[in-house]
Amino acid sequence: MVYLKLFLTAVLWGGTFIAGRFIAQEVNPFNAGFIRFAMASFFLLVITRQVEGSLPVVKKKQIFPILILGATGVFSYNVFFFFALHYLQAGKAALIIANNPILISLLSALIFKESLNAVKCVGIFMSVTGALVVISDGHIMSFVNSGLGKGEILTFGCVISWVAYSLVGKQIMGDLSPLVSVCYSSIAGTVMLFVPAMTHGSFHEIFQYNSMEWFSLFYLAFFGTVLGFLWYYEGIKSIGAMKSSVFINFVPVSAIIFSYFILNEPVGKSLLIGAILVISGVFSTNASDLLQKLFTKKVFARNLV
Repeated sequence: MVYLKLFLTAVLWGGTFIAGRFIAQEVNPFNAGFIRFAMASFFLLVITRQVEGSLPVVKKKQIFPILILGATGVFSYNVFFFFALHYLQAGKAALIIANNPILISLLSALIFKESLNAVKCVGIFMSVTGALVVISDGHIMSFVNSGLGKGEILTFGCVISWVAYSLVGKQIMGDLSPLVSVCYSSIAGTVMLFVPAMTHGSFHEIFQYNSMEWFSLFYLAFFGTVLGFLWYYEGIKSIGAMKSSVFINFVPVSAIIFSYFILNEPVGKSLLIGAILVISGVFSTNASDLLQKLFTKKVFARNLV
């Protein structure tokens, strides 16, 4: 069941790009972000209280880190996400965002001096090359001359936001459980999104949203945020972070399949080649960590004998 839930989590996260694409065409990005996380925060509060027994009191030293997590992983990520999907196809956006683990590995090596072996370097090169193939529609040299489009720039904003969220969370939220961290940062991000939703959004239009737009918002809030998070961390608790992270490779695959069948987005040769390179690169990077961990365990066990 754990492996099935991890696979379904990847499928649910792939579906967030389809739901986001539906919303981005008609719903103001600030409104979309606020409504999504207002709903998600409600569910997270209920679940956190049930799991923890009560809502943990936030210490003074934890307030700023929670605000940083809310600003990066909730506020800026979602603003970039919805704006980007207004200009960019869901499959393309998913493949660009799939480079999150690659950039996290690279910055972890540069900032925190974590190991970066040959396999990881090859994985990074493959993934970046794949992203360039996707962005340029297979014509990398023309991309060098013309540069990034608006949709691609906004999608890279998602990548930077999530990388910042991951690196900050890894360093400063060790004394809070993942569930509590996500719950409180979700609330902080929701409050931040409320201000632009009221001032720059079209908040009065929420009563005019159709059933598909409301379903898409609910899907993003409950299935993409709450359920996906719970299943993913259940997997980490059961089989470990390394093995669980491998399932993230299915996210762009499911997004491309959904975008083809639901949104009728074309799947050309450049998208397929780019997808193979990106997924292979991310898999190589994750597999490198897993193999290194297994090798270390074997050596340790041999030394004990």
